[in-house]
Amino acid sequence: MELADILLPDAILAGAKATSKKRALQDASLLAQDVYQLPAKEILTALQDRELLGPTGMGHGVAIPHARLPMIDRVWGLFLRLDKPVDFNAVDRQPVDLVFVLFAPEGAVADHLKALALVSRTLRDEAICAKLRSTDDPSAIYSILTGNLKSKAA
Repeated sequence: MELADILLPDAILAGAKATSKKRALQDASLLAQDVYQLPAKEILTALQDRELLGPTGMGHGVAIPHARLPMIDRVWGLFLRLDKPVDFNAVDRQPVDLVFVLFAPEGAVADHLKALALVSRTLRDEAICAKLRSTDDPSAIYSILTGNLKSKAA
């Protein structure tokens, strides 16, 4: 699995104006509706329910909100780069400006975990995060996210 397998070029929102975690999740839900034709209300509810189980802020300005959904048959992702960092209850208590959202089918536990590990590994790379923070161009963000894995595989 590579990020290009789960992230479409249109599934990137650069320079998102969210001022809170709730607003970031709402923006992600609307993007999921536009890109993947998923019901925004149900997506938002699933993401908020998951956040109640424990925060998805992994530290260093990165969060990976995720949810299992009955209406999909494969793992999908979205990426948001926020204009201003927001509180995501991250483990290091630092605000978040890079948000990678994952959706997985309800029964696809292994694929869900593989995707979480892949995204986590990618966004733990300080150089990648610095590049992501330096651009508002969605196509550049897509290239940074997906190009990195190809260069490491070679």
